[in-house]
Amino acid sequence: MPLSFSLARTSFRRLSFRVALLVSVLVVLLVGYQWHWFDLIRLSWRECRETPQARAAGIWLPDYRLALEVSLPGLEEDETSGLTWNPQTNTLFTVTGKHPQLLELSPEGAVLRRIRLTGFADPEGVEALGDGRLAMVDERHRLLALFSLPAAADSFDLKDAQRYDLGFAEAGNKGFEGLGWDARTNRLLLAQERPPALFGLDVSADAGIVGTPRPLSGDDLPVRDLSSLTVDPHSGHFLLLSDESRLLLELDGEGRPFSFMTLLGGLNGLRHSIRQAEGVTMDRAGNLYVIGEPNRFYVFRRTAP
Repeated sequence: MPLSFSLARTSFRRLSFRVALLVSVLVVLLVGYQWHWFDLIRLSWRECRETPQARAAGIWLPDYRLALEVSLPGLEEDETSGLTWNPQTNTLFTVTGKHPQLLELSPEGAVLRRIRLTGFADPEGVEALGDGRLAMVDERHRLLALFSLPAAADSFDLKDAQRYDLGFAEAGNKGFEGLGWDARTNRLLLAQERPPALFGLDVSADAGIVGTPRPLSGDDLPVRDLSSLTVDPHSGHFLLLSDESRLLLELDGEGRPFSFMTLLGGLNGLRHSIRQAEGVTMDRAGNLYVIGEPNRFYVFRRTAP
């Protein structure tokens, strides 16, 4: 074999190895960017720098572990979405989109009541305002409904609610999906699914919905989408749920990431990853509740002081 041919083949192998290595590095960087791996590394670094006093004052998600995981009976063919804690009844509410219903649940995941919804096309989020009123967002109709639900009601018609057009016609089925209630500022928080963003909408006891949704300032959200949110009544911190990122993210009072919890199997007491996480809320005791399609229900409790 001529020496020049051997050298050329060796050079080609080296070049191929370097090209393959460069492509691999570029793929890792691209995937890391798309899935916000670098943001998670930065979040982990921030968590390490928080003081014990700051951790105790917030939600502090690293302290939470799975306490209960059950299937909601009779909802295998439905698409549960959104979740809220009602402090007046100490129960939870969620909605189903495939067959529009409003469901009342016990803290253990028992279905207490089914309320048939008329006039709704794709209910995605529900929130209790703490004064007996409920807010519900219909993603397909791009509207927000505000209403009071009678204690024994088994059906509700959209025409009996105060309705508010959320606009964003160009969003299609990727508009506002999650709702949260900030009692400190008397405003509803709306989570835009994609691109992920938060908006605030003022609500009064007399006039109901006031003004227009306003973008909330804060850091860019290190998630691929938003499916739900809730507000801690004690600290005022926001808790955001991302289905595609498999992540719960806590924001502080300035809208900055404060702590996080992944929803992957093998972590935080989960045996299996939570698929299609669609709703999150918390009660006054600090327990976290998560719901996933089609009918999975999870409870997380804080295990450390």
